[in-house]
Amino acid sequence: MPETAGAATRAAAGTAPSASGASRSLGPVALVVAGGLSVQFGAAVAVLLMPRAGALGVVTLRLVLAAAVLLVVCRPRLRGHSRADWATVVTFGAAMGGMNMLFYQAADRIPLGAAVTLEVLGPLALSVIASRRLVNLLWAALALGGVVLLGGGGFDRLDPVGAAFALAAGGMWAAYIVFSARTGRRFPQADGLALAMGFGALLSLPFGLVEAGSRLLVPSTLGLGLAVALMSSVLPYTLELLALRRLPAATFAVLMSLEPAIAAMAGFLVLSQALSPTEGLAILLVVAASMGAVRTQAAGKPGKSPGQA
Repeated sequence: MPETAGAATRAAAGTAPSASGASRSLGPVALVVAGGLSVQFGAAVAVLLMPRAGALGVVTLRLVLAAAVLLVVCRPRLRGHSRADWATVVTFGAAMGGMNMLFYQAADRIPLGAAVTLEVLGPLALSVIASRRLVNLLWAALALGGVVLLGGGGFDRLDPVGAAFALAAGGMWAAYIVFSARTGRRFPQADGLALAMGFGALLSLPFGLVEAGSRLLVPSTLGLGLAVALMSSVLPYTLELLALRRLPAATFAVLMSLEPAIAAMAGFLVLSQALSPTEGLAILLVVAASMGAVRTQAAGKPGKSPGQA
């Protein structure tokens, strides 16, 4: 789309949106929120699929099927890219594959809400490091308070291995944010995403085959795996890549603090995991921090994101 291309050009040049920036800024914010809803409800479906294929088997189904869809739809060209382009897309794919494998290992050991709560600490740390304005640090601190409250102060009661996997996934998520932004500037449309997804699928394939083997080919498992791939990879990653062309990475990272709230809602609706009053209060804090970040980004001139070269 011309508007998206123009916004991407402005982002690469480090310039601010035009005078009607408030309404245009809300566009990429809506993309991020829609992507969060899709990925967390997809994660809930993936939890239901784990008894059939195992955590790594689910990751393999998700990434392989998502890569197949994106490669067919986008048909990215393989020639004409520089070494720097390929280095960026390979790193993006490795971050994507690593993030998924680590997160599903965590979700196989600890509740979905707790896994996402710990994972989101990665993007929150990125927002603090990347922020150029004091107010962004305050929103990040408020979001972090909500994340801690959502954990209910009971992280010590979680499986330590599962918690470690979730924290490691958060680090990979921060890398995903940075290299998704760089990939979006170096490749047209979703071509870079398709190539990165293909690399991430190849990275996960041996692990999935070892864990699940022929169980991955059961028709019902394949059908659920396709649903997870579309909900948790194709749709949200495409939306996020488009959003990162117009949204500073620091603001995007704070918006990621919505993920625990969305995961809690998905857990309630899909997995029958009820919310406590403390978790409800935590969700309000996280939403308040995210809305504050949106207002800051819409009202002021965004700084250069950490993904920009």
